[in-house]
Amino acid sequence: MPALRSAQPAVLAGGAALDRDVRWVHTTELPDIGPLLRGGDLVLTTGIALPEAPAALAAFAESLWESRAAGLAIELGRRWDEVPAPLVDACERVGLPLVALQREVRFAAVAQSVGERIVDDQLARLREAQHVHEVFTDLSVAEAGPAEILDAVAALAGSTVVLESGRHRVLDYRPGPRDVDAFLDDWERRSRGVHLDRRTHWDGSTGWLVTQVGRPERGWGRLVIECADGATERLVAVAERGAAALALHRLNDRQRDGQQRRLHHELLVGLLTGGDRDELRRRCELAGLPSGRRRYVGLALRAATPSAHDEVVAATLHAASVAKAPALVAVIDEDVHVLLSLSARADADRVADDVALAVLRRHDVVAACGTPVDDLAGADRTLREAQQVLRAVRRTPDAPRVHRLEDVHVRGLLALLRDDDRLQAFADRELARLRAADASGRMEAAVRALLEHPGSKSAAAASLAVSRPVFYERLAHAARAMGVDLEDAEVRTSLHLALMVDELAR
Repeated sequence: MPALRSAQPAVLAGGAALDRDVRWVHTTELPDIGPLLRGGDLVLTTGIALPEAPAALAAFAESLWESRAAGLAIELGRRWDEVPAPLVDACERVGLPLVALQREVRFAAVAQSVGERIVDDQLARLREAQHVHEVFTDLSVAEAGPAEILDAVAALAGSTVVLESGRHRVLDYRPGPRDVDAFLDDWERRSRGVHLDRRTHWDGSTGWLVTQVGRPERGWGRLVIECADGATERLVAVAERGAAALALHRLNDRQRDGQQRRLHHELLVGLLTGGDRDELRRRCELAGLPSGRRRYVGLALRAATPSAHDEVVAATLHAASVAKAPALVAVIDEDVHVLLSLSARADADRVADDVALAVLRRHDVVAACGTPVDDLAGADRTLREAQQVLRAVRRTPDAPRVHRLEDVHVRGLLALLRDDDRLQAFADRELARLRAADASGRMEAAVRALLEHPGSKSAAAASLAVSRPVFYERLAHAARAMGVDLEDAEVRTSLHLALMVDELAR
């Protein structure tokens, strides 16, 4: 500050602690001022009343340090031409910044300058806090969804923001200016290592500011903000207001139709797990799903962003209502599952397509449909088939809008068997030698391209954006590493199956 700079200040001790915050300025000549100070006070003195004895000077420095004073500035000329060495040594020993003011200075001007700066900073923080409050108040009044709330958190934080589930899976995120892939890498393992002992916590090992969304015992999820350099008071406010807005949205959503959604979830889980059929049939009828002389078809929908599940559920219920098809709709294992009840004369596939396409027009989802069944007792078959198809879907430009079992071929069979340890062991065994010799992953990519373009090696090379000689060289290295002939049909089939199993597992 100009008021202090004109006094030609020189730091004599405690230089490592010059980053301390100054909360106020005290001008004093009392040697016993220490107990009257608060943490962060800067002491200005001429030293006129300070003791002569080295031990007393050391005790004075120690008393300031014990009161957590920000520092000590001594104006030279009135008492000393230079600060006594015992006082300098004591300040250095305890880490208290000691500044000599080599010219006369008006202490009142210094105190005024510091006070104005502190008040200005406080006003700036109040304005920022008011802005954060207004942003999230407006979002709450507008009943904003999770996507809009995350947009606001990311804009206010200026960094990557992640919403994770209670199982530490990324539900949605907004990238910041830094490398978002590195920030999200190995997320689940790293997130499990960050424990909250209070509502909001900054974890220095990860550079994450983490706050609980809703009550911890509900296990709903957490909001994470990237802040490698530490969490400011403003950033904590952004995180907590954002988490509160997300929790409020979830609470409001549950209040509107939470009972219906819980009922649908219970009924679908009961149908999938083979509960009491008579009881389930009765409860389904009471829930508005008729069961006499009906046909049933299952749908499974996967949203591009898991945070959109609630909107997809609402859109599906609306589409089923428009199609006059009573339905059960719920999120199970992070996918939206649907059971439609149709009249015996209805074209079940057409109605299922109508419902799925109505949702697709409003949301970015992948849709899969099971084979219709003629009795509620078989509802688990059509629901599981839709789930199996959804797991096996591989999105391509020419893929159908609504996927069925005949669209996924052998990939559908592998999806059905994905939990069989023997299948994963087969895939690991087939790919082990290739991966052991292929740290860069280029040989595996070449093999995959060969299998995906069986009719043209030129097209396979083009898909990797490499020349044919380079492509052929990588294939040759891969064949030698595995000890196989890549022209052998059975070898190709085994490798293709292994790669598909690996892809489904991931």
